[in-house]
Amino acid sequence: MAETTVVHLLRHGEVHNPSGVLYGRLPGYHLSETGQLMAETVAKAVGGRDIVALYSSPLERALETAAPLADKLGLDIVQDERLIEAGNMLQGRPVGKGLEILRNPRNYRYFWNPLRPSWGEPYPSIVRRMKSVIDDARAAARGHEVVLVSHQLPIWTIRMAAEGRRLWHDPRRRQCALASLTTFTFDGDRLVSVGYSEPAGSLETGPSVPGA
Repeated sequence: MAETTVVHLLRHGEVHNPSGVLYGRLPGYHLSETGQLMAETVAKAVGGRDIVALYSSPLERALETAAPLADKLGLDIVQDERLIEAGNMLQGRPVGKGLEILRNPRNYRYFWNPLRPSWGEPYPSIVRRMKSVIDDARAAARGHEVVLVSHQLPIWTIRMAAEGRRLWHDPRRRQCALASLTTFTFDGDRLVSVGYSEPAGSLETGPSVPGA
């Protein structure tokens, strides 16, 4: 019988973002106090599992989310660029309530092809890099569990690809809350299930900024 390997995709916790901008890959965005508590809550929830490796996006909010789990497990955090947030030409702009960023006439020139999407990194590109890092992490942790800390869009996109669903979607319908876990279970090299959980769900304070 083939070995079972479990890959957990952990979205980072809440970010301190008083200006309400789409921060994307911009540096300097750190976890809020609630975000830090989310990270600690996840570490307590999964710290007893058979996790043998921990990877993270190089962005501050992801590394800060990984830190409590690294401390609990005694693991080093492996930074991997393939886990970074999706590229977005609108980063740095105010999002506003109800995705006002999509209704601002100054941004219309970016929205000519939502299937690609035209405003940022193409969905197939996200799938390729996320699949690549998942495959490498799975090989390193074969027969055990591994955690990869990333961002909402990359996690949601690779989940849709794994489930054979179309990649373009309404951002408001993503099932990928702050500090949530999207879990891929493999039997050998074969994906056998995709799970989802929110260990820090009780700490959610409201809708998060998309593309985070």
